[in-house]
This record gives sequence, C-alpha cells and structure tokens, in this order.
Amino acid sequence: MTSVNVEVVKNANENATNLIRRFTKRVQGSGVLNRVRSIRYNERTKSHYVRKKKALTRLSKKAVYEEAIKMGKVIEVKRRGRR
Repeated sequence: MTSVNVEVVKNANENATNLIRRFTKRVQGSGVLNRVRSIRYNERTKSHYVRKKKALTRLSKKAVYEEAIKMGKVIEVKRRGRR
C-alpha cells in the first residue's frame, strides 16, 4: 500500500482555525485514519513452522512437568472450574 500525504496550504486571509479544520476534512476524506484504525490490532497469522515449533515446545514442557509430578518433585496443583 502506498502512503497518502495530505497537504494543505494556508490561503491569504485564512486564520489557523480554518486551516486546521480544512486539514482535518482533507484527512477524513482521504481515508487514511480509517485504514490505520482498522488494522491497528490485527496480527499476522503464524506460519506452519512457528506453530509446530511452539506446539512441540509445549508438549515437551508438559512431559517434563508430568515426570516431575511422578517423581514427587512438584506438588500437583488442582484446577478449579467456574464458580
């Protein structure tokens, strides 16, 4: 996507308030803010390799934890359901 630059030049008998108002209208008309706000919190989808690597790491940590529980090195924490 190409970025859109919005430019406003002050007219001869124009005060600062009108200049700011005209600039604001031009920015709204260009749609730049709507686009930025719509993609603000979006995240890229993780690649297959990254998801697989994370899953393998999670499984190996779980196996180590379960082994520690069997050996008595860790006290098992019982989870509660919803109240």
